[in-house]
Amino acid sequence: MLASSMLVSVALAPVAQAAEAAAPAAGPIPIQDFVRHAEFSAAKISPDGRYLAITVQRGDQFALAVLDLKDMSLLKQTVLPDDKSVGAFNWVGAKRLMFTAVRNFGRFAAPFNTGEWFAMDADGSRSRTLISYGTKDATQSSKAVSYSETFNMMETLPEDETRALMMVNSSGGGEGVDTEIVSINTLTGQRRVITRAPAKNCSIALDANKEPRFADCFVSKDDAGNYAELTDLYRREANGEWTLVNRSKANGRRIVVVGSAKDGRIYAQSDDGKAPAAFGLLDQATGEFKPLFQDPVSAPSEYIVGSDGATILGIVSRTGAPRVELIEKDSPDTAIYASLANAFPGKFVNFSTATTDGKQIVVAVGSDRQPEELYLYDRDTGKARFLIRDRDWLDSEKMASVRPFSFTTRDGLTLHGYLTVPNGAKLENLPMIVNPHGGPIGPRDDWGFNWETQLLASRGYLVLQLNFRGSGGFGSGFQDAGHRQWGEKMQDDLTDVTQWAIKKGYADASRICIYGGSYGGYASLMGAAKEPDLYRCAVGYVGVYDLEMMYKKGDIPETESGRRFLERTIGSDKADLQRRSPVHLAAKIKIPVFLIAGEKDRRAPREHTEAMRDALVAAGHPPEVVIIQAGEGHGFYNEANNLALYTKMLAFFDKYIGAGAGKVDVGQPTSGDAAARH
Repeated sequence: MLASSMLVSVALAPVAQAAEAAAPAAGPIPIQDFVRHAEFSAAKISPDGRYLAITVQRGDQFALAVLDLKDMSLLKQTVLPDDKSVGAFNWVGAKRLMFTAVRNFGRFAAPFNTGEWFAMDADGSRSRTLISYGTKDATQSSKAVSYSETFNMMETLPEDETRALMMVNSSGGGEGVDTEIVSINTLTGQRRVITRAPAKNCSIALDANKEPRFADCFVSKDDAGNYAELTDLYRREANGEWTLVNRSKANGRRIVVVGSAKDGRIYAQSDDGKAPAAFGLLDQATGEFKPLFQDPVSAPSEYIVGSDGATILGIVSRTGAPRVELIEKDSPDTAIYASLANAFPGKFVNFSTATTDGKQIVVAVGSDRQPEELYLYDRDTGKARFLIRDRDWLDSEKMASVRPFSFTTRDGLTLHGYLTVPNGAKLENLPMIVNPHGGPIGPRDDWGFNWETQLLASRGYLVLQLNFRGSGGFGSGFQDAGHRQWGEKMQDDLTDVTQWAIKKGYADASRICIYGGSYGGYASLMGAAKEPDLYRCAVGYVGVYDLEMMYKKGDIPETESGRRFLERTIGSDKADLQRRSPVHLAAKIKIPVFLIAGEKDRRAPREHTEAMRDALVAAGHPPEVVIIQAGEGHGFYNEANNLALYTKMLAFFDKYIGAGAGKVDVGQPTSGDAAARH
């Protein structure tokens, strides 16, 4: 850690604080206000500062809007046909944009990339299709790509709006992905290959001159053919050849290049496969890593990047609330960032994008109670001007607070998590919902605004989220500790933290339910089976309940690496898989159960939910509610479907751990046709 570094932390009340300052709302906030889609997802200032491009919600689609920053008036709005949304977008010049198309499909799944890329000027003129999977005539053949290829923006070149650098990944048959860097003409779509990666499954990083310089290659198989998480780091020489710099299989240390500063420094992360990763500098000639920062508990989660889009000002770690370590103490941008962070106490501040000259910076500000707001900082005046607020229909003063906590498990492991405390409530003897996250290996829960936990808290429930062993963000050793622990120590962690909350007096022991999505759905049903006296009800949302079925259904077993991962994370012994599968433990489940699935879910196919339902029926304890929603995938996306779902879910919680008045209008789940019309 640099002795001269600066520290900025989000200040939070301790978990034992008695009450919120704000008074409780006179009546519950409508469910619709929480399930409404976010108003925008990303915003970027044009290189000359004239425009702001922003993806805005239009029904179930994201459109691309271009605003004139002088008065925030709308210059152009682009809505794609066939229910497609605008995904990633970038300014490739002072007035020219490139963007891709995606389909939003499932709350827990990333948007599905259609493979198409488009370009246009800020006013919509010179609109072009640059990349597509199909063409209508021979004149468009240069734009056609294989279905096995995906294109991602790597670097824009604002000094030449006719060119951009893209990374192309192609499966091409067999296992692994080939990677190459291409230069694309933003007017014609013509592409020129610059370099190809030295191995399969690589990510390529540029140097300060925007030349491909390093390749981080992921190796998912060890010498015995078992699943592994190994990396090889290569350096590209002046003659275009690649030289191996580091091999984690040989020395046990993984080095991943993060980026390059304008002055040529190479940023990297390094870890030994056990402790959280360190951030530092990589010597380009020798491959030696020099650490600059390492948190003892959590790995870097993101970076504060300066107005030049390259210099890293600070490292963010998230053991609890975000903690920012500022390392560029002499940079003028660091002084600006520290001033802005101090101007928004209790909130997380980040630089979003900036103009080429660095005089105007879009600043993102958010907190546990406040959805993201955007400000425009003017370096000449030293003032920040408000631009837009997401979910502005929600009053942050009426939202719940999210309080970090830590506790020790039965086997002595310190774990971290969050309590979402209802607004105006005393943290004492509250009805509680234990909410395990999905994954489970890699994902984690975080501090920040979460509409779902806010919805639950708005009905008076304390929501507990735990980063159990196996969660990401706490080092490879912590993450690897979750393998083969489905239904075992990972489940014990949830049991232990529930009992901790009871002993602390935070939760009413007679009013606790468990609810989660994806892996969290599995953990909810396992909790009901293993701890029949701890929970009063269980909700499984797009969960997996039959571990044997995971080898036969869904998208994970479709690849060899996916099957190796299953072997690593759940094992393959039939008797053991059955012992840890809720479908084979249905007779032990005595509490009310609510099951939800998406009809088109490929990650956790509906057959898991149907098997769980049938097992409970056979055990003489049928689930109280089962929803298999047409048109939905891994989590619901359609607002009408979510409104119907959460109306029924809140009624279910109310019946077993709430007031029990039964006054919630549960309605009916929306049909697939109705969802399509919304």
